[in-house]
Amino acid sequence: MSDIHSTAVISDGAKIDDDASVGPFCVIGAGVTLGAGVKLHAHVVVEGNTSIGAGTQIFPFSAIGLVPQDKKFAGEESRLEIGENNVIREHVTMNPGTSGGGNITKVGSHGLYMVGSHIAHDCIIGDHVIFANNATVAGHCLIGDHVILGGLCALHQFVRVGEYAFVGGMTGVEADIIPFGMALGNRAALAGLNLVGMRRHNIPREQIHAVRKAYKDLFADEGTLLERVELVDKEFSSDASVQKIVSFIKSASDRSFCVPQK
Repeated sequence: MSDIHSTAVISDGAKIDDDASVGPFCVIGAGVTLGAGVKLHAHVVVEGNTSIGAGTQIFPFSAIGLVPQDKKFAGEESRLEIGENNVIREHVTMNPGTSGGGNITKVGSHGLYMVGSHIAHDCIIGDHVIFANNATVAGHCLIGDHVILGGLCALHQFVRVGEYAFVGGMTGVEADIIPFGMALGNRAALAGLNLVGMRRHNIPREQIHAVRKAYKDLFADEGTLLERVELVDKEFSSDASVQKIVSFIKSASDRSFCVPQK
């Protein structure tokens, strides 16, 4: 039998693995699924059609799966899927999707979501991400693997952040951030590359050098961005890391791109 505290409120229909743990004063809705080893510490609310993957821990006063904070939401069937082995700290909020975004919000695995961070409706969040305290992501954002969002930063709706990128604390992000990019500022501008993160993840030295050269070429003064992307694509056609940036820029987006300040 699952380890469920006597003060927890569990609705009929909730699916709780025998190896899951539900602490004092938690509230679990009828559409919730908790995987093996999931631990809700205390005072956690999980509602809606929400699935939480094995090994994820959720700390007190988090509100997971409640209706989206979107005035267009009309009660349509939607989901929130959270992956495995995440750490979700106090006062975190994560909302399900809406009909305007495929009716689903997806959160990857092995993430750390610090106190007060927020994931809005219809977001797709990668694996191994870190949201520092009070980092907030508006609706329809795409966050790649290994991204770090600094404390009190805020991302505009539909923004994309490429894998291994870093967003500094108190940064307001209105435009897409390329993979490996480092964005800082009241309205974010690229401030170079996340070289520390690349080294931490053992990206080969030759790939780091290639990305640095590609970065300089992409944001040079000559030509248009599209022209420079094509040149970089040809020059670094065999470099996996540079191709992540090229593919990111070429893919469709509703936002402009963060660029370095002149």
